[in-house]
Amino acid sequence: MKQGANRRLANVKTRTETGLEYVMQNLDLNTPFGKKLLKETKPFYPGQEEELRAELDKVEGMMTFVKASERQVSKMQENFMMMKDLSYTLERSHKTALSVVELFEVKSLLLQMKDLDKICKDPDCAVPKEYILEDVEELLDCLDPRKDRLNTFYIYDDFSEKLAESRKKKHELEILVRKAQKARKEEIRKDYGIVLTPKFDVIISKSSEELEKAKQIKDLEQVTEDYMSVTFELGKSEEVFEHVKEIEDVNSEIEEEELVVREALSKRVAKYDEILRSNCDKVGALDLALAKAIYGIRHNCVKPEIVQEHIVEIENGRQLQVEDILNSKKKEYCPVSIKLADGVTCITGANMGGKTISLKLAGLVPILAQYGFFVPCTRARIGLSNYMQILIGDSQSVERGLSSFGSEMEELKEMLDNSMDRTILLIDEIASGTNPVEGLALTKSIIDYLKKKTYISLITTHFEAVTEEKDIVNMQVRGLADADFRKLDSELRIANRKERINIISRYMDYRLYTVTENREIPKDALNIAKMLGLSDEIINGAKKYIE
Repeated sequence: MKQGANRRLANVKTRTETGLEYVMQNLDLNTPFGKKLLKETKPFYPGQEEELRAELDKVEGMMTFVKASERQVSKMQENFMMMKDLSYTLERSHKTALSVVELFEVKSLLLQMKDLDKICKDPDCAVPKEYILEDVEELLDCLDPRKDRLNTFYIYDDFSEKLAESRKKKHELEILVRKAQKARKEEIRKDYGIVLTPKFDVIISKSSEELEKAKQIKDLEQVTEDYMSVTFELGKSEEVFEHVKEIEDVNSEIEEEELVVREALSKRVAKYDEILRSNCDKVGALDLALAKAIYGIRHNCVKPEIVQEHIVEIENGRQLQVEDILNSKKKEYCPVSIKLADGVTCITGANMGGKTISLKLAGLVPILAQYGFFVPCTRARIGLSNYMQILIGDSQSVERGLSSFGSEMEELKEMLDNSMDRTILLIDEIASGTNPVEGLALTKSIIDYLKKKTYISLITTHFEAVTEEKDIVNMQVRGLADADFRKLDSELRIANRKERINIISRYMDYRLYTVTENREIPKDALNIAKMLGLSDEIINGAKKYIE
């Protein structure tokens, strides 16, 4: 997959405002490998149309697989959730002996890979060959010599004869110590009537006659005392002392041999470094492919048609972030169709008419397509871009000490400086933060500048005069043009302030249509202001100024 290196299709703000980041953050990724791969994913650029079509074909194939293999997909995702990134452990295996915990984690990963491989090779599971893992059975046998395939790890005696002998010797010595202690415990019971616990200790009340007896027994050592009682424990006899000393020596032997075993196992792990990393990459690729497919299915996305010409054509498109918000409120999203080509297109229309959302949609669909995703619409034709940037209100401008207009001009300069052939520029209500005369003049000049460029420039504006310019496509929001105002008014009369806004939104038609003759911008602001309760005196006064 040859993708553009050291190139940036869009900055963070553009990725965020269009909704690309929202989509990526909501992908159902379950492995650290898939999440890493997503971060490293690069968009496809002009000249890579064939590579992108091949990637979209893969997504389509994976969507077919997901629909036909829900049970297997569910098993895969459960498997994914248990996987850890052991890159650091694999790195350490080349330099030092891995700890028991690290070896356990490697074994766990191997078991998960084995289980995943079994799922992928199920006759009913048509996982593409590119995701089939390399065999790791030999390494698993090394870490699991008993082949019980339990998700545990212990340095078994099977790893080393010497280790087995040392542990056997230790066990025998511990038995001798136990026998000696039990024998002395029984003598104390017979001679003094004091019964020690299985742990070879006893708690005696200070009021008990046995206290003085206990103090006289040389084999009992006082260990603790409080205001009510004294605790004694059985001391070590010479015989026991010798055995304990032998046990300590054997423990040292065991530790040394366990280190030898861990070193040998670590070297075996290191030999499988490339295979394990390759398998992890395949797991990540499968995780991401499934996530893209599931997202596409869940959101009724379609495969975009990738064309050579620089265009963006969207039929019944949906801005996914807004759609999810509306769905959470049990509201319907009104799909929007947009056709864009090199040149300037202006979106005009009613206040509250969704111009900004349409602008974001015009960015979301092509940028999703360039990252190899299916897109949220019923049909899309996309020509790849070299650069995309959105200019929209920035709440951070205040933090930077800039006015909204100052922030706009700063971003506009960045946008124009970075633009090149096959660019998409999305500009929302430019110059709305300055006086109308200069704002209009600046907007018209920007449009004149952009008309000469091989850019797709989409501008939302409230300035009516700019749409009179030649060679500008004017798309208008239908707004309240076709609304039943009598029905609307009757609903508003019995509604509170919050309900009124929701009611007006419900009557609003967010679809766009291309204006060819009458370029007058619908003037719904006064109607909406009146509907929301602004006094007739103010509304009528405003109408006089318009007239």
